[in-house]
This record gives sequence, structure tokens and C-alpha cells, in this order.
Amino acid sequence: MRHYTDADVDRVLADAPIEEALRRAFVALALGRAAQQPRMRTDAGGVKLSTLGGVIPELGVAGAKVYTTIEGRFSFLIALFSTRTGAPLATFEANAITKWRTAAVSLIAARAAGHPNPRAIAVFGTGVQGKSHTHAFSRAWPKAEMRVLDRRASTQDIEKALRGADVIATATRSPTPLFDGDLVEKGAFIAAVGSSKPDTRELDDRVLERSSRVIVEWREQTLREAGDLLLAPRALRDRLDVVDLGDVLAGKATARSSPDDIVIFKSVGVGIEDVAVAGLALERII
Repeated sequence: MRHYTDADVDRVLADAPIEEALRRAFVALALGRAAQQPRMRTDAGGVKLSTLGGVIPELGVAGAKVYTTIEGRFSFLIALFSTRTGAPLATFEANAITKWRTAAVSLIAARAAGHPNPRAIAVFGTGVQGKSHTHAFSRAWPKAEMRVLDRRASTQDIEKALRGADVIATATRSPTPLFDGDLVEKGAFIAAVGSSKPDTRELDDRVLERSSRVIVEWREQTLREAGDLLLAPRALRDRLDVVDLGDVLAGKATARSSPDDIVIFKSVGVGIEDVAVAGLALERII
């Protein structure tokens, strides 16, 4: 069994079919052919340890991601096992896997619920996830105008960025909403990926009110963790139409009913994503 670094992962995933692996994992989950563990967090002395994992027999892998959070800094590790023999296969320094899988899942949801050819894309965030989303969306839609903003952008710059934007990604650590939901164009798709804690949010109540559907990776975990949803008034939360991404991809649910629908994809990160992409990376490394 070998350990692989982020550099190893970046080298093999740069041109890998990540979307295909993730799509297969989510469909398998929706059809009961895969399973996952919700995130568990343990905290002491300012050090937080988090774990989450998944089992995907049709991809031949099971595993868990374990990571620490210290003063807002994350360090990730994935342990991967064979579902055929149960034997450990490899461990991964998983900062790179987390980067690749998050942007790829947003792109899958955007393709399912967004415009096939967006005219303009607005990305909030200039950190690792902001950059990875900008890269993924630029490759998917090279003709779209790309607008990238820091989370501290001025109101004027925000209004300009959202004007005519068909696809929006929020990838910041902002604890409070980034923009007024009335600024979002009809028919827009929003991938909100920056917050996975119940006390922080990037989206306001207004954009939730205007949305026709909220797609999530896994209701069991998202509805415990997503401050974007949990911090909204109870009456509003009860009205939201929340569906699992796997159900959309498997044809068990629809992403939108009308071209004017505003569709939100609320991502918190789930175990099958890490396991699927780690399995893909291992295939390409060996």
C-alpha cells in the first residue's frame, strides 16, 4: 500500500473523467447501490477532527476522508479500500482531491439545472475553491464571460457581476450573505459551496424565496449542516423544494420546470465524492 501526495493527484486528475466518476457514484447512491456516512466532527482545544466516508461497490472502492481544522486551515487525508477483497489500497494527501471534486460536482449540477450555454458566469471567491470553480466553468463554457469577485467586493461590483449572469458560484468563507437575492436574474443557477456549517451562510432569504428548487448532495447531511438553509425562517425552509442530486441524475426528480426558474445547488461535500475521485486517481496512478 502506498501513500500519494497532492502533487501525484494533481498530475493524474488534470485531464481525468472526474465528472463521469462522480455521476456514477451519485446515481448508484440514488438507486441504493452505494452508501455513505455523514460527517462527524470532534473538537477539543481548538482542534477539530472531521470524518466522512462512502462505499461504492460498482467503482470497486470504499473509504473515508479524515481531516483537521485548526484556525480555519484544513488538512485532508483519504484512506481507500477495495470492495472486492476489503484490503487497503492506498492513502492520499487529499487537499487536491477535495479541490477537484467540489468544482466537478458543481459543474455536474450546473449542467443538469443550468443553461446549456451560459452567457456570463459570476464566481464569488478567489481562494482554492473559487479558483477551481473558475477553472472548471471556463473549460466547460469557454465562450461565457467570466466575472470573478472577492467576497469583499463593493455593492456596485456585485451588481455589475450579477447582471445577466446565468451561472453563479459562491465559494467563500463569508459568514453572512454575499448579495441581495433580488439581484439574481430569472433562470439563474447558483452553486453555493463555501459554507458547510450551520451558523454561516452565503445566500440570503430573498434568493431562497425566489428559488424554485434546491438541489443538495444528500438531504440527510445537508439539512444538518447548511447554514444557507438552516438560518432561514422556519416557514421559508418548510416551503423549499429540496431534492437530491443523485435523484436528478437518475431521472427520479427534475432540476427545473421552467427556463425562468432559479435553481440553487447547495453543496457541503459528502463522502462518496471523495471516495469516487480517490478511486479514479488510483486507477490513473497505477
